[in-house]
Amino acid sequence: MTTESETLVTQDLIERKGKFSEPKVAPPIALSDIRKWAIAVYWPDEPPPMYWDEDYAKTTRHGSIIAPLDFNPFAWPVHREPVPAARASADGAGVGTRGMNGGQTEEYFEPMRAGDVISTTTGLTEWVERTTRLGPTLFTTTETRWTNQNGELVKVRKSIGIRY
Repeated sequence: MTTESETLVTQDLIERKGKFSEPKVAPPIALSDIRKWAIAVYWPDEPPPMYWDEDYAKTTRHGSIIAPLDFNPFAWPVHREPVPAARASADGAGVGTRGMNGGQTEEYFEPMRAGDVISTTTGLTEWVERTTRLGPTLFTTTETRWTNQNGELVKVRKSIGIRY
C-alpha cells in the first residue's frame, strides 16, 4: 500500500465512487441492424439463423430474432463527444497520469431484439491502490450497465483502468 502522501486516490475519485452517469440512449434497434451486424461478425461464414431467419428464430427459446451478444446499438453515433484534452496527449505526464487498459469482462442478461431501446450508464464502482515496480499504482473498476426500455438488465461491462 502506498503512504498517504503518495496516494493516487483523490477527493474527486472518492466523491465519484458509486455514482452513475446520466443515461445515454441509442436509437431503436432495427431488424436490419441485427442482420447486418451478424453478417459482419461471422463473415465469411453464414451467421447462425437465430440472428436473421424469423421462422427459425420463432422455434427457439427466445421466440424471435435476437442480436448477437456483442451487438452494439451505440456503434454508429451521429454526434461524437470530443476527446478530453487530458486523454488527447501525454503532455505533462507524471505520477498518476500515465495509464493503461487492465482488461474487461462482460456479463449478459436479457437478449437485445428489434425494437428495443437500449440505455447505458457508467460509474466508478471500486478501486485498489498498490505499490508496484512502477511506483504508486491505482486499479479502478468502472461498470457500464445496459438496460432495455422495460428496465431489464441487458449487459454489464466491468473495465479495469490502471494509473501509475
